[in-house]
Amino acid sequence: MDFDLIIRAAALVAVLGTGAVYGTDVFCAIVLRPALALVDDRALIAVMGSVHRYGDRRMPVPGVLGLVATATSAVLAAVASHWAQAIAAGTALVLLLVWLVLYARVSAPINRQLTAAADAGQVLSNGRALQAKWDQIIGTRAMLQGLALAALCVVLAL
Repeated sequence: MDFDLIIRAAALVAVLGTGAVYGTDVFCAIVLRPALALVDDRALIAVMGSVHRYGDRRMPVPGVLGLVATATSAVLAAVASHWAQAIAAGTALVLLLVWLVLYARVSAPINRQLTAAADAGQVLSNGRALQAKWDQIIGTRAMLQGLALAALCVVLAL
């Protein structure tokens, strides 16, 4: 099998995994965030707690797949001395790692609090503040995923 084909296959898998997370973040930024501003606190906690219950269980699959495939593409391109592809995939990898740090440090702790409150049928006194903090970085998260996706498309185009 041609080494270039393996690099492209890894990049394609990375595009598919990253694309799923990107689409989710964009949906949250442009649809879910403004919609939640119109609901009461009980609905906010119930909806977002439920969304995070499922999202935090299911979204790691495409996220990890995208991250691992991106790293694989970067390493294989570097080994093959395909420097433009290696730089593009390496850039995508850095962007995805920054996204992961933001998610782990800001979003995930909020997700756990909202999910626990929803599971207990509670309304948190700081629920709106938690959601506002979550909302502050969803645009950045979407941008990071989008830029990573663009960089992965460069790998495929070269």
